[in-house]
Amino acid sequence: MKKHWWKILASVILIHTIVAGFLGDVPAMAILNETIRNMYFHVTMWFAMMILMIVSLVNSIRFLGDFNLRSDILAEESARMAIVFGVLGLLTGMVWAKYTWGAWWVNDVQLNGAAGTMLVYAAYFLLRGSMDDEQKRARIAAVYSIFAFAMMIVFIIVLPRMTDSLHPGKGGNPGFSSYDLDHRLRMIFYPAIIGWTLLGVWMMNLRLRMRKIEQQMEQNS
Repeated sequence: MKKHWWKILASVILIHTIVAGFLGDVPAMAILNETIRNMYFHVTMWFAMMILMIVSLVNSIRFLGDFNLRSDILAEESARMAIVFGVLGLLTGMVWAKYTWGAWWVNDVQLNGAAGTMLVYAAYFLLRGSMDDEQKRARIAAVYSIFAFAMMIVFIIVLPRMTDSLHPGKGGNPGFSSYDLDHRLRMIFYPAIIGWTLLGVWMMNLRLRMRKIEQQMEQNS
């Protein structure tokens, strides 16, 4: 039980997030109205994605320092989970856009940048799949991972602040803190970031265990 406390914590937080997201009380806000509930999912999933991308970046740098394949595997699997949350963030963002901006997809710099980020990280896995030599693949992938993270920063943080964007806090628009982001939202929002991130780590650990079993089966065959 002591080893799995964080899994229990993740489950409790996410159950609370989902229930509050659909049934909880939210403040009445102009334009956003009831769609503010999506903040518990869309925004927090993007936070989880960025945290997992940081984990991938750190392990890529670690690999370049010690050439330990364990670091490369951690970098790969954390990037894989980051893409999962990135795609979920895009889908929930599209739903939000439909009900606040009137279309599933609009020509917004941050929205386009998010899609570009997913393509950059998708190329990371295409690059890995194109090479058979483990050390060569790990070295090239580690360098590309650093580049991919830098592009993510440019696409979804730098450019939206430099140009017009419909997203809160970007392009001269007020951020959520300037809206009525009251205690009801904050009590769900911040724990939800932890919950989605722990879920990503949980799924990553399952992937690592599966890979370990596959390696053992290959060695025994």
